[in-house]
Amino acid sequence: MSNKKDEIKDVQPLRSLQKIEDMKWALRRHCSERDYVLFLLGINTGLRVGDLLRLKVADVRGKKRVTVREGKTRKPRIIYLTNIYEDVESYVSSLEASEWLFPSRKGKHPISRIQAYRQLQKASDMADITEGIGTHTMRKTFGYWHYKQFKDVAELQMILNHTHPKVTLRYIGILEEEVEQNLMAFKL
Repeated sequence: MSNKKDEIKDVQPLRSLQKIEDMKWALRRHCSERDYVLFLLGINTGLRVGDLLRLKVADVRGKKRVTVREGKTRKPRIIYLTNIYEDVESYVSSLEASEWLFPSRKGKHPISRIQAYRQLQKASDMADITEGIGTHTMRKTFGYWHYKQFKDVAELQMILNHTHPKVTLRYIGILEEEVEQNLMAFKL
């Protein structure tokens, strides 16, 4: 049995916008709106899955900016929902009876990390995505695209609460990607 760190290393970010769209489609079509919104929040905020699953409806309803205390670091973090506000609001309007943002169908608790993993796996199968998909895919996808868009590793390191820029680049798969591109282009 592999340990959690190995699982995180094997999981990859989604490196194409088409694959992100394919995952969104598959989550909506073959899973549920709950799973779609979980993915949307994950790839747009970079929160760890445990922090996402602890969110309550009251934490996000009517808000474009939310402060979350991260479970692993215990540090407060501000997340912005401006770009996905309408999707989140539409989803929470259907959750009147639930306290949890991502409620389980079994009991009065949020879904488990394992259930979140299963739904992402199911969607990736339906979308024919073969890269290593797991719950960390969402956070890594956020990091990968944030870095591609802004090229600011120091800012991303701060957002992800990493100790060193190299940790951040390795986490989002940039070091390997850049080395591979450089080696493929190298010729004497």
